[in-house]
Amino acid sequence: MHVIRRAKAFGREFLRGPNCGHVTSRIAVWSLAVLTAAAGPCCADALSTPSLSGPLTANPNPISFDAGPLGKIYIGGIASGFGAVTSDPEPGDRTWRWDASNGEVFIQKTDGMFQFFVQAGAYDLPALGTPLFSAGTETADLYSAVPVAYAKFAPTSSFSILAGKLPTLIGAESTFTFQNMNIERGLLWNQEPAVSRGVQANYASGPISLSLSWNDGFYSDQFSSLSGIAAWTIDSANSISVVGSGNLATSTRSTFATPLYQNNSEILNLIYTYSASPLTITPYLQYTRVPSSDKLALAHSGETYGAAILATYNLSSAWNLSGRIEYIDSAGDAAEGAPNLLYGQGSKAWSFTVTPTWQYKIFFVRPEASLVTLSSITPGSALGSGLNARNQFRAMLETGVFF
Repeated sequence: MHVIRRAKAFGREFLRGPNCGHVTSRIAVWSLAVLTAAAGPCCADALSTPSLSGPLTANPNPISFDAGPLGKIYIGGIASGFGAVTSDPEPGDRTWRWDASNGEVFIQKTDGMFQFFVQAGAYDLPALGTPLFSAGTETADLYSAVPVAYAKFAPTSSFSILAGKLPTLIGAESTFTFQNMNIERGLLWNQEPAVSRGVQANYASGPISLSLSWNDGFYSDQFSSLSGIAAWTIDSANSISVVGSGNLATSTRSTFATPLYQNNSEILNLIYTYSASPLTITPYLQYTRVPSSDKLALAHSGETYGAAILATYNLSSAWNLSGRIEYIDSAGDAAEGAPNLLYGQGSKAWSFTVTPTWQYKIFFVRPEASLVTLSSITPGSALGSGLNARNQFRAMLETGVFF
C-alpha cells in the first residue's frame, strides 16, 4: 500500500534564522502557563523559527524571560485542530475524521554564540494521497513528542553549526500544517525526508547561502546520508535554490518514519521563489532515484520525476488564497525488479489543492479542497478500500490560535 507519511522539514533554519513557534497539548498548555506566570508578559519582536511560508503569521509578541547566564529565552505555541472528509479512503482510514493538527510548544535561545531550539508536543501531518492517522499515532510512530531539538554554535554572523534532531534541507514544503500555504503536504513532499538526526554546517555571504548536513536520512538511525543546499537571493523578490541528498550506504531499516526505498534514494530539487506583495509563487522540480541493490532485492533502479507550483495571493489584511498543482511520474518495471515508489511501478499522479485562509490577530480558520488523480496504477497499490481507485477528493477545515 502506498503510505509514505513523510514529515517534511520544519523550515530551512540556515536561511530563515531563529523564531518562536506556537502550539499546545495539555502538558504544553500547563507548562506555558507556569512559565508565563513566572516571567510576566513581555513583548518582543516576532521570531523566525519555525519558519512560516505564509499566509499564516505567528504571534508578533512571543513570551520571553531572562534565564540568567543562559540569556533571554523565548516560548510560544499553537493549538489547532481539523476536520476532514475523504472519498475512497484507504484501509485503516475512514470517510470522516477530526483531530488535533498541532499541540506543541517551542522553546529557544536566539542570540549569542551558543543557541538552541526545542519543539515539543503532539502533531498530525496530513498528506495528499495517503490515509489520515491520529495525532497520537503520528507523534508516537514518527519523531516522538520532541520532533525537533538542536544546539547551535554560531561563532560569527555568517557561520553556524547545528547538532541534534534537525529539519531537512530538502524540498519546498515544511512539515507542520501551520507552516505552509496548504493544510496538507503534497505528492512531491511524500518522496522527501522530514526530520533527520545529525550535524549541519551553514555559511552565508551576501546573496549566497550554503548548507551541508551529515545525517540519518529518513530518520533511519544510520548516519550515512549527505544533504546540501546552495541558495542565491537574486534580489528582494527573487531567489533560487539547488538542493540535493543521497544515502552513501545501503540501509535496510523500514518503519513508519523510514520508508525502505525512499531512505536509499538520491534526491535533487530546483526551487525558484518570487515574493512581492500581494503574490508569492514557488515553482519547483524534483528528481529521485533508488539504485539497484542486492541488499534490498532490487534488480533494477527506480526513479520519479515531479513538478509543482505553490502560490499565495493576498486578498486583504485578513484573507489570502493559496493553491498548489503537482505532477509526479514514476519510472521502473515490476517485471525487471524495480521498486514501487508511488502507486505501482510506472504509475503517475496529479494533484490540485486550493486553500483560502482567514486570520485575525492570533486566530485563524482555513478550509481546503484537494483532488488526487492517478494513472498507470498497479492494482492493489492505489487508493480506496480495494486499493484500486484512481481518484480521491478531500475537504478539510483547520482552525487554531497562536500563542
